[in-house]
Amino acid sequence: MPWRAAAAAGHYPLVMVERPWSADNPRLGGEFASPAAIRWYLERELGRLAADGARIAVSGGREALDLHDPRLGPAVDETQWDLRRKKLFLFAPERMALSIDRLQHYTGTSAAMFQRYVLLTNYAWHIEEFLAILPDSVGPDADGRQMPAWHYMLPGNKGVSIVNIGVGPSNAKTLTDHLAVLRPDMMLMIGHCAGLRNHQNIGDLVLATAYMRDDRVLDDMLPLSVPVVANHTLNELLLGELTGRGLRSRMGIVYTTANRNWELHLAMVEDQLRVSRALAVDMESATVAANGFRYRIPTATLLAVSDKPLHGRPKISTDAQDFYTASRREHVEIAISVARTVSELYPGGLPAAGLRSPDEPLLGLANHEASYPVDED
Repeated sequence: MPWRAAAAAGHYPLVMVERPWSADNPRLGGEFASPAAIRWYLERELGRLAADGARIAVSGGREALDLHDPRLGPAVDETQWDLRRKKLFLFAPERMALSIDRLQHYTGTSAAMFQRYVLLTNYAWHIEEFLAILPDSVGPDADGRQMPAWHYMLPGNKGVSIVNIGVGPSNAKTLTDHLAVLRPDMMLMIGHCAGLRNHQNIGDLVLATAYMRDDRVLDDMLPLSVPVVANHTLNELLLGELTGRGLRSRMGIVYTTANRNWELHLAMVEDQLRVSRALAVDMESATVAANGFRYRIPTATLLAVSDKPLHGRPKISTDAQDFYTASRREHVEIAISVARTVSELYPGGLPAAGLRSPDEPLLGLANHEASYPVDED
């Protein structure tokens, strides 16, 4: 296999694609690290191009860098990253290699074990329910991993993975930064939130249509002026599942904060909550969605209202434990069911609008010094 031959020779496999139908960008190309980790994605995307008449060649590219090589730092620096490259060639191989190693470190599972459909949570209880529903799932190679993952593995990576990312936007950014190189078809955040509306009850579900970002961890990379929304198709499927089960839910703005005790500093955020018409507060959803937007991965959010601090229902231990016990199984069942539906209805990937810019490469190369041509989605 050309992939293996290139890797065995100590080089990054180089893929070049010639598209006879494209007058503007007939040749696309890029290098990969550990292509086996995204074999399903490469087979699908390159197979689609070949079926359309593209000519595809795989050969040895540049010499692969060791992760201890001092040249790695500049190679993974995304300061000048061109977000308009084709999704297939979005990441440099050095970035892929580093992220694949980090995923093993954080989750205790290899990158190749990750499935196309990924659930993110910050509760061990959700992991317990996932394993009760899918007992054949494979988990970390050792205890004590910072963000342990479990995978219900199916051929072609068509199963479901779940990761306990822990609490807070920093963790959410860390995991999704690295997960992005695997090109998952879906990232779905499941967790709990504070309800902000009078007519919300404890246990009601929340689907985010968009996000108010007060997480602070991506502001320099994605300005707050850029709107971030949930994937419409995912929300439709989630809403259909909730309606079919007869569950109470609302759709609207989710406010994500980096301050776990935000209600102790209410005067600092109450205007944002009011003006944004937010209906819930959490600590991870906007971060996951913002990174999904940056890296072009469909995302959505399914939260359950666990407390209402503005209405005399703060999160008190006894009440919280009762709520978690009553809600957690169905919460995970819904997420798994929607992942299966996505797999059945959209094997080629969820509908998602690509990023485009006024100076998109159709009007000229975004970087005239680039080694490979770039193209719009």
